[in-house]
Amino acid sequence: MTTFVLAGGCFWCLDAVYRVLDGVSDVVSGYTGGAVPNPSYEHVCTGTTGHAEVVAVEFDEAVIPAEVVLDVFFTLHDPRQLNRQGNDVGTQYRSAMFFDGEEQRELFEAARARADEYWEGGIVTTIEPLGEFYAAEDYHQDFFAKNPGQGYCMAVALPKVNKIRKGYAQYIKAV
Repeated sequence: MTTFVLAGGCFWCLDAVYRVLDGVSDVVSGYTGGAVPNPSYEHVCTGTTGHAEVVAVEFDEAVIPAEVVLDVFFTLHDPRQLNRQGNDVGTQYRSAMFFDGEEQRELFEAARARADEYWEGGIVTTIEPLGEFYAAEDYHQDFFAKNPGQGYCMAVALPKVNKIRKGYAQYIKAV
C-alpha cells in the first residue's frame, strides 16, 4: 500500500473524491506542514499554525496507479489559486503535496509538470517534505457521506465528486 498526503483546499472535498476510487483503502483528513503540535481545527482555521488541511490517501497501486491518484488531485482543485480554493481563503487551504522520500518527491514533480500542461501554467502547488501528520477531529472524517445535505457538501464537494466520477469512470468503485 502507498500513502500520499495532499492538500487542495478544504479536506472535505478531497476526502469525498478519493473515497469513490477503487483501490483506495483509507482516507484520513488531517493537518500537516506547520509548526504547532496537535493543532485543532479551530486553531488551523486561524491561519497561524502553518498547517494545511490535508488528506492521507492510502491506495493499492495494483488497482489504481499512483499517477492516476495524483492526476485526480490536480483535476479536483484549481492549483493556480494561491492559499485558497474558491471562497476558502488562507494558507490552510493551500495547494501542496507532502512527500515521504525521494521517490514520492519525483512522482509529485512529474504530476505537477503534467498538470502544468493541462492548466496552461501558473501552478502554485508546493512540494514539501512530509512532517508530522495530525488526524483531524472525528467529525471531519468521511464528512461528505455523513452530511450529504449540508450546504457546502451540495455546492462544493458534490460537483467535484461528479466531475471525478465522469472523468475517471474506470477507477470508480462499484456500488
